[in-house]
Amino acid sequence: MNTPSRILSKALQGKIMSVEQAASLISSGVNVGMSGFTGSGYPKAVPAALAKRIEQANSAGEKFRIGVWTGASTAPELDGALAKVDGVEMRLPYQSDPICRKRINAGEMEYLDIHLSHVAQFVWFGFLGKLDIAVVEVAGILEDGRLIPSSSIGNNKTWLEQADKVILEVNSWQDNRLEGMHDVYYGTNLPPYRQPIPLVSPQDRIGDPYLHCDPSKVIAIVETHSPDRNSAFSPPDENSRLIAGHILEFLEHEVKRGRLPKDLLPLQSGVGNIANAVMAGLNHGPFENLTAYTEVLQDGMLEMIRSGKLISASATAFSLSDTALEELYTNFELYREKIVLRPQEISNHPEVIRRLGVIAMNGMIEADIYGNVNSTHVMGSAIMNGIGGSGDFARNAYISIFMTPSQAKNGQISCIVPMVSHVDHTEHDVQVLVTEQGLADLRGLSPSQRAKVIIENCAHPDFRPALQDYLKRSLDHSFGKHTPHLLNEALSWHQRYLTEGQM
Repeated sequence: MNTPSRILSKALQGKIMSVEQAASLISSGVNVGMSGFTGSGYPKAVPAALAKRIEQANSAGEKFRIGVWTGASTAPELDGALAKVDGVEMRLPYQSDPICRKRINAGEMEYLDIHLSHVAQFVWFGFLGKLDIAVVEVAGILEDGRLIPSSSIGNNKTWLEQADKVILEVNSWQDNRLEGMHDVYYGTNLPPYRQPIPLVSPQDRIGDPYLHCDPSKVIAIVETHSPDRNSAFSPPDENSRLIAGHILEFLEHEVKRGRLPKDLLPLQSGVGNIANAVMAGLNHGPFENLTAYTEVLQDGMLEMIRSGKLISASATAFSLSDTALEELYTNFELYREKIVLRPQEISNHPEVIRRLGVIAMNGMIEADIYGNVNSTHVMGSAIMNGIGGSGDFARNAYISIFMTPSQAKNGQISCIVPMVSHVDHTEHDVQVLVTEQGLADLRGLSPSQRAKVIIENCAHPDFRPALQDYLKRSLDHSFGKHTPHLLNEALSWHQRYLTEGQM
C-alpha cells in the first residue's frame, strides 16, 4: 500500500495482519457487531474474507453461521457476501440487501427489526445476548490509541465498549479531514443512574471527537483502501415534486398560523428520492436559517448547506451519491463547520428529538384510511427493509409526516387502503399523510373524520370511489362506529392484489 500508515499507535502496530488472518479469528456461533450505516463506514475487507471462509466450511459439510449486528444497512461486501454463503444466523437491526431480504422472507435467516434508538441500550441491558466481537472501520488511530471515526458512527461506540474482542479496519480511502467532525457522547448511564443529555440545539457538541477502545481488546488491525457504497439518487420525478410541493405549502401555512417559527424547527428526513425532492423544494423555498437533526445526511441537505439555507446538520452517517461526495471533499472546510456526526443512540434519541421539536418526514409503503402506517412489509408478511429510525422520530416529533406515491405496481395497487397489512406506526403517531394527490392533516380528527380527509386528499382517483364505498358501508354495518371496519373485506383488499404485490 503506497499511502502512509494511519496506525500511529506503536502499541497497536504489532496487531496489523492480513485480512485472512483477521477473519480466521471469528468463530462460528459468535455475535459480531459491525460498523456501517446506510452504506457508509462499514468494514470492507473482513466480512468478504469471512464469507470465503464460511463457504469453504460449508463445502466441507460444516455449518458456519454468525449473528450480525450493525448500525443500519451496509453494502454488498458485508450483508450481500455473508448472506450469499448462508453465513448469517441472526441479522439486526436493519437491512436493505436483496440477498438478505430473500433469505429472510424464505425463512432462511432470522431477522430482528427494531427501532434504531433501541439497539445500543438493548445491548447494554443484555437483552440481545453476548456481543463477542466488534469489527469496526475507522479513518485512523492516533499515537495514544484514540480512534478517528469513519464516515458513519452508528453503534460503533457500543460495539467497542461491549465486545470482548475488537478487529479494526483502518481505511485510508476515508478523508483524513473527517477528524474533528464527530461528537461521541460518553455520558450515558444505565437506569437508575441516567442523567439528562445536555444537548439543546442541533449544532451542540457535547462529547469527544474520537472513539475510545481498550487496546487489550484489539486482536487484529487490517489496513484497507476501499470506497463506501455511494448510491446515486434519481432526479425528482413528477410525483416527488408534487409531494414536496404539498409539504412546503403545509409548512408555510403552519408558519402563518403561528404554529412554527419562520425558520421552522430542526428537520429530519428519511432516505430516498422523495426525501431528496423535499430537500430540493426547501432549498428553493422561502425559509432561511434552517437546521437538521436527522440520521443520515443526503445530497439534498448538502445542497442546502452549500446554498446557505441550512446552517447546521446533525446526523450519524453520510448517505451521498458520488457527485455529492466529490462536492463534500472539494469544499470540505465549508461543510466541516456545519456538520456533526453522532452515535445513533444520540441522533435517534427520543427525548432529544422531542426536546428539539423535530419535523419528521419519512417514507412508507402504505397507509390506511385511519392513519396507520406500514413502512416495512409487502402484503403483510414479506419484509422490505425495516423500520429503521422512522419510529424514533415519528412518535416524538413536533410534527410527524409520512409520504408515498398514491399507488404502486404501475397503478395495480393503492397505497391508501382500508386496513394496512402490517402496522409499524399507529394512527396515534401519524399527524400528516402526503401523496402526490394531496396532504391530509390528521391532527385533532376522530378516526371517521380522518378517513374522509385521507380518502379525499391522498387516495388516487382510480381507487377513491372504492375506498369511499368501503367507508360508507363500514359506517353502516360495522360492529363499532368509532373505527368502523368490515374486517373480512378490509383484509381481502390485500389478497385481491397479492399477485401484483409479491416481491
